[in-house]
Amino acid sequence: MSAKAPLPRPGATLDITDAVCPLTFVKAKVALEDLEAGQVISIRLNDGEPAQNLPRSLKDEGHAVLGLTDNGDGTFALLVRKGPA
Repeated sequence: MSAKAPLPRPGATLDITDAVCPLTFVKAKVALEDLEAGQVISIRLNDGEPAQNLPRSLKDEGHAVLGLTDNGDGTFALLVRKGPA
């Protein structure tokens, strides 16, 4: 049985727990624009609509969703690798 590869360490972080949809997507998109292709960002977001919609929206934009982790406090950590420009 092979071990699961560890997730990469993010080079940037973003907390959007104070935002609601669709502003969560806008803030995430702006933060990703500041990164180089291949860089990883950790985005802290609320449970519910943001945790359901943001990963799908970012995939649709060409980015790779590496993981969505429940922080146990009503928030999630979304790990995203910026896609090619």
